[in-house]
Parts: sequence; C-alpha cells; structure tokens
Amino acid sequence: QVQLVESGGGLVQAGGSLRLSCRASGIMFSRNIMGWYRQVPGKQRELVADITVSGVTNYAESVKGRFTISRDNAKNTMNLQMNSLKPEDTARYYCNSRTRIADLDYNNWGQGTQVTVSS
Repeated sequence: QVQLVESGGGLVQAGGSLRLSCRASGIMFSRNIMGWYRQVPGKQRELVADITVSGVTNYAESVKGRFTISRDNAKNTMNLQMNSLKPEDTARYYCNSRTRIADLDYNNWGQGTQVTVSS
C-alpha cells in the first residue's frame, strides 16, 4: 500500500522558516519524481517544486530563491526547506510521487500539511 506522509507544517510569522518532510512507503522511491504542491480553498493545486530521480530540481517562480527541495533515497524521504515565508505561501502542502512503468503512469498523493504564514 502506497503511503506518503507529510509533516512539518504549522503557523509561522512572515519572514520565518519551516521545513516540510514527506516519508514514502510502498513505492520504489528512487524511481519516482517527487514533488510538493500546494492548494488554497477555491483554487487549483499548483506545483511548488519537484525533484527528479537524479536530483534535478524545478521550482515555481514564486518560490525560487526561498525554497529548497531535496530527497534522500536511502531514507525514502523528501524535504522542502521554506525560508523568507510570505502570507501568500499560506496553503495546504501536498507530497506527490509519480513514475511511469510499462507505459502506465502512477501518481500518488499524501494527505497534506497546513502551512499558515501570518503578516
């Protein structure tokens, strides 16, 4: 059974930092592209950052220079270091894994963790 479990969310003042973690089980972690997405009520879920199996990273323009995504294949974990947080970063953050095996796409989501940034 696939499980993606996020942790590390919370309430922080603008300018502060948080570190999100995602622990994966039930997948071949090292063969999955891992990503962080976020969603606010009434809006579509959006990509924050992702990291390929070889460690190539990609960031949304709005978080470049402030957030850093990383992965540890030996521990099946992915992290998102969020610095210089802004009120507009307030959202529920979701861990995602995706891979393609034998022409089939596999896409998994965690339950999310809430990040609230106060002004």
